[in-house]
Amino acid sequence: MTLQLSIWIIIGLTFALYIGIAIWSKTNSTSEFYIAGKGVNPVANGMATAADWMSAASFISMAGIISFVGYDGSVYLMGWTGGYVLLALLLAPYLRKFGKFTVPDFIGDRYYSNTARTVAIFCALVVSFTYVAGQMRGVGIVFSRYLEVDINNGVFIGMGIVLFYAILGGMKGITYTQVAQYCVLIFAFMVPAIFLSIQMTGNPIPQLGFGSETQDGVYLLDKLNGLHKELGFSEYTSGEKSKIDVFFITAALMIGTAGLPHVIVRFFTVKKVSDARKSAGWALLFIAILYTTAPAIAVFARTNLIETVSNKNYSDMPSWFKKWEETELLKFNDKNEDGIIQYLGDEKLNELTIDKDIMVMANPEIAQLPNWVIALLAAGALAAALSTAAGLLLVISSSISHDLIKKIISPKLVRRKILKEDISEKGELIAARISAFFAVLLAGYFGINPPDFVAATVALAFGLAAASFFPAIVLGIFYKRMNKEGAISGMIIGISSMLYYMLKFKFGWFGGGNQEDWFIGVSPEGFGTIAMILNFFVSILVSSLTKEPPNQIKKLVENLRIPDE
Repeated sequence: MTLQLSIWIIIGLTFALYIGIAIWSKTNSTSEFYIAGKGVNPVANGMATAADWMSAASFISMAGIISFVGYDGSVYLMGWTGGYVLLALLLAPYLRKFGKFTVPDFIGDRYYSNTARTVAIFCALVVSFTYVAGQMRGVGIVFSRYLEVDINNGVFIGMGIVLFYAILGGMKGITYTQVAQYCVLIFAFMVPAIFLSIQMTGNPIPQLGFGSETQDGVYLLDKLNGLHKELGFSEYTSGEKSKIDVFFITAALMIGTAGLPHVIVRFFTVKKVSDARKSAGWALLFIAILYTTAPAIAVFARTNLIETVSNKNYSDMPSWFKKWEETELLKFNDKNEDGIIQYLGDEKLNELTIDKDIMVMANPEIAQLPNWVIALLAAGALAAALSTAAGLLLVISSSISHDLIKKIISPKLVRRKILKEDISEKGELIAARISAFFAVLLAGYFGINPPDFVAATVALAFGLAAASFFPAIVLGIFYKRMNKEGAISGMIIGISSMLYYMLKFKFGWFGGGNQEDWFIGVSPEGFGTIAMILNFFVSILVSSLTKEPPNQIKKLVENLRIPDE
């Protein structure tokens, strides 16, 4: 069976499964649309959370960036895994006990203010749209290479699929689709990893394989360090990032994780608080399988790539090289016109440009693995990107329909006697679906015009979440004195400073700048930590200088602290 036929069959079967689940799980109530009727089994919710969590950034880009930057890429591993533990242990049980549909819902009620709710809605939309841009970019990459369509058309196809099951089934449809997607993506990630580990080290366990000896008796990491030295790259196991930037990026990813609205809402879908804790534990186990394998994939991919392309005749390159060239994610510029690929650390002499996002996808082809393994990886990458995109779109649509229309706009129109009564449940459901439709269109635009490669784009979303939501949520749970004035001021300062820094250094706004202009040497991916500290400082300061919250809010906080269901 040819590669192309294998790809079409496997991707077609997985898409048929997702669409079938969407039709089966069609929702007719807002409770099912927003939080799956609070009836999801903890194990299933753990699996769905893992799929939601392991986005295109984890599946496609994380191992890719680790393979290029080596030790410096560990910030993504440390930040994202540590952040999930922080979320699961510190916030999830309390937010589940509160029992609302969304994060802006919590902030609006805890801080007894529609202004706070409005700011939270804005923050949720900014975070979610930034995050979803990375997912749509991942979908476009897979479609452009494996289904041989234009990368922009790939984004459009992905938009259509996500829209179908997000609009039809809401959270219920997304949850059970994500269970299927987790099974697909983890199988797709592990099978090539096991094949490569056996092929390169003889060890079938990838987590052990990348620290083992190769067939020529040299440790794989020592071999890769040697290849890097020969080509003028820095040693793979040494880092170039400053310690302060590593610290701030790791912290931003950790704290941002604990503030991500599409992950938090996952814990609202189970029956009780104890189920929220159980599903968090299951999710951590399911996530660990991929995250402990990613460093091995990175080493295998980097070693195979260098040995395959470096100092080799361009005319002798295998078919995968030409296929990726067609996507323009791999470019060869023969500077000395000798027909030999010079892949070097010196930018002036280097003739090969490789997009970080293709490494995981190209890895099985480079290693000449069977066609069905390559096809499976393509299906897994799509599952990873689509599962997270769907979760994010639900956050966007619920923020607009539930938090903005139902909680703010509709009551205001009733008070002014423009409407006779509040929006009905049916009307809210229609609004949610319309919101999801327009959200998909905007997400598609960001997917076609992303600010960076997938992992970096997602890292910016985490920084925005850290800067905006985390202090408001933590202080809302653990600090009774925290009032609406403090929360509103903090969120505005946090999100504004992060947006300014991101737009300045990623998009060239406000005069632009380069690495030398970074504040105390902190990159845009790490600035979320500084913005979060500003948020905490402003929140506590303003709160201490203004009126205490009402007694019923203090009692609410005391009740929240005992997640005893």
